[in-house]
Amino acid sequence: MERRKFTREFKLEAVRLIKERGVGYGQASQDLGVHQSQLRSWVKAFADDPQHAFPGQGQMKPEQAEIARLKREVIKLKAERDILKKAAAYFAKEST
Repeated sequence: MERRKFTREFKLEAVRLIKERGVGYGQASQDLGVHQSQLRSWVKAFADDPQHAFPGQGQMKPEQAEIARLKREVIKLKAERDILKKAAAYFAKEST
């Protein structure tokens, strides 16, 4: 069975339904066809960071993007370091 995907707008409307309109998790779950635990996690994610909640496919929070950029930079720097080590070893061997 394929995993269902929900848009950011759908999730925001579900959170609004629970928070602003006061609909219970059980009723919202039945109305929207989403499990209660999923609704609870959406409400928690929205409460933790409303502006960056539900970033969507391929979109990251600024902190996650920075971490990914730094990881790529570390990989590049390690490759450069390894090349320089090999070059230094080659030239040291050649001079003897």
